[in-house]
Amino acid sequence: MVASGLGRRPKERAMHVALRPRSGCLVLCLCLSMFTLLLQSLWVPLETTKDEPAGRSPKEQGQRGLGFRRLALRLEALSTQVQRLSRERDVTLLTRDDISLLLQSFRTDQQGLAHLVERELKRVSQRLDQLSRPNEKCEVPMDRAYPVCAEKVEFLRTRWQSDPCYVFYGVDGTTCSILTYLSQIEDFCPPRLGRNHSALPWHQKPHSYTEKAEIRTTLSQLHWVISNNSGAAVNFIQSRVERMSKRWIQAALRMRMRQSSSKTASTQMRVLLYPGALAGSVGQRFEALVERGGPLGELVQWADLSVCLTILGHNLTFSTSQQQLHRLAPLLVGAAPGRGSCPIQRPLTYDLIYTDYHGLAHLQGAMGLAFLHYQCRFRILDSFGTEPAFNLGSYADSHGYKTLWGSWGLQPLQYMTMFPHTPDNSFLGFVSEETARDEARVDELEPDTYRKDRIAVVYGKQDYMWQGKSEYVEVISEELETHATVYQPPGLPSNLPSFIRNHGLLSQEHFLRLLRRAKVFVGLGFPYEGPAPIEAIALGCVFLQPRFDPPHSSDNNDFYKGKPTTRQISSQHPYAEIFIGKPHVWTVDVTNKTDVREAIRAILRTEVVTRELALKPFIPREFTCEGMLERVHSYIAHQNFCSKSVPTWPPESTLRVHLGPLGQSCVSVCRQSSLVCEPALFPNLNSPAAFARLKIGCSSMEQEVNHLFPSYSPWGRHCGLQQDPLLFSCAGSDPSYRRLCPCRAHLPGQVALCPDCL
Repeated sequence: MVASGLGRRPKERAMHVALRPRSGCLVLCLCLSMFTLLLQSLWVPLETTKDEPAGRSPKEQGQRGLGFRRLALRLEALSTQVQRLSRERDVTLLTRDDISLLLQSFRTDQQGLAHLVERELKRVSQRLDQLSRPNEKCEVPMDRAYPVCAEKVEFLRTRWQSDPCYVFYGVDGTTCSILTYLSQIEDFCPPRLGRNHSALPWHQKPHSYTEKAEIRTTLSQLHWVISNNSGAAVNFIQSRVERMSKRWIQAALRMRMRQSSSKTASTQMRVLLYPGALAGSVGQRFEALVERGGPLGELVQWADLSVCLTILGHNLTFSTSQQQLHRLAPLLVGAAPGRGSCPIQRPLTYDLIYTDYHGLAHLQGAMGLAFLHYQCRFRILDSFGTEPAFNLGSYADSHGYKTLWGSWGLQPLQYMTMFPHTPDNSFLGFVSEETARDEARVDELEPDTYRKDRIAVVYGKQDYMWQGKSEYVEVISEELETHATVYQPPGLPSNLPSFIRNHGLLSQEHFLRLLRRAKVFVGLGFPYEGPAPIEAIALGCVFLQPRFDPPHSSDNNDFYKGKPTTRQISSQHPYAEIFIGKPHVWTVDVTNKTDVREAIRAILRTEVVTRELALKPFIPREFTCEGMLERVHSYIAHQNFCSKSVPTWPPESTLRVHLGPLGQSCVSVCRQSSLVCEPALFPNLNSPAAFARLKIGCSSMEQEVNHLFPSYSPWGRHCGLQQDPLLFSCAGSDPSYRRLCPCRAHLPGQVALCPDCL
């Protein structure tokens, strides 16, 4: 019995195992049959689906209708396959690999089913939304404030499926959905009537950033912000901030007293300062130049700007590192899902970004598509200025103004210059390091701090600047002991004349101490338009500089060649020559020894001394702490380049319209009337009415993309209006045109501000 019992167990065991796959297959067949019946019941023939959304081709509509049918047929085939396998395996065992293959096939079709159902549910939801608005008719609006609306609508009608982000924002191919998207998300079309049109996501501000900016009387926060960076350039900025901190705080206290009576207060801004010239490989070269007497004017501006923003109560981030910039990128960018065609979703991190030309390129690489939405918030520190003809890329290419700089298509007033030589741009400036007696205790100063010696200090820290100037300097040395601060490389002989007393490269403190002793600060012709002459004049020196005949420009000078300006530079420092002049500034022909000698003797005879026998310092208000605070505060409060409306600052009441002579720019026309050209006022005279008020009879009136317009051509009495606001130009001039110029008055010593601007 034992033997016969043992003989039955393997057979029973085999029968038991063979039944498992069969029963499993039966269950699987049952499930597949149920899915097939369900899908066949859901499938709707093509002829009944006639209300597909606009924008889909008949082929796409047919493919969507056949989706369920194809999947049902596939599941039916799977069911047949399972039944066949079941019959074939009545005797042969199903292996584990067979079962895994079958389940994997089923799982794949199950995932396809889920995705298809999800897409169809979205389509049904969109269709229901359309049916809920059966009477809504959408026509593309014609609005001058939104000139590219129609173009964008046409683009999305054909390309709305090119990026999933459009569907994410509700675009379904219909004109209504496209207009909703272009008004609420992209801001290319006007708000639609009857719909809530909240502020665009990147224009919104988190609640925590709506507090008011209050005048600060401490710079401790700025010291901490700058200390996160390093290098010779940053050390210069830190030392300047520290050296001038007492004067800045005094100016802040006076400004706070004046503002306490005013009920208006500006909103606190989140500001990024990114000097691109100090970052990356360019920054390494700049750092090396700083340590050898290279240019410091840009660093002076960055130091003074950072102090102004801190005192005015704004929140600063200061970075000189490309690596740090890329770490900040996630804070700068928040893109919609898809391929990146749609704008960012969340509010922009910074209200203002101050940078330079190098920094613009770095930011574009770090921000990606968000760069376009930040464009109106950029402020570009640009020492020599960018004229409108160079700023608009397409115009520059077609009219011969293409250079390595420019072509960013910003508002020209977004560029901020060191001096007010280019009114098309905003004058940022800096603060002169003058020292008043009440700013330091007398016993803390050296005995000769304010006593003027019979010496001259030559402006030029590198010996190449002295080439060809020996005779000019020698004439000066006949009357004055002549000093220099030229960088001397270790181990190399000096190339300076033997009668020059060279102190080598001095720290800023020791350089200023030397200027306080000097009677004359001597310009060699280069560097152009730096801050040192203004600081020397503020310390009681007379500035003697070369006259340029013919004037230097991009046509005849390698330094200005390629720069985005057509200015004619009549001397080493045109601002000092034009806005200050004698007795503080003397401009001479340095090739004429007699002219130079007579100028030096006239300077020594000039009675510009106080009773203490110290030369009387002179400084325009725009180069004082209070003057720069006023200017930066006004820019932040009133310059809004994100708005599509006509600028309202300076107010239209300040406009003085002048028709210039043939060939003169508006810069010259306004200056001849002791006024300045104000580009923000161009829209107020870019109309036929402006010509009529001046009693100009126009035989024709044309609107053209031309940086010389608005203007009048007497040959044929043609009047021209400006078509592209980015080309309003104070600088443009041509012998064939008389420019129509928007001039305004300015505050004494504060060219950037008009009497009604504060």
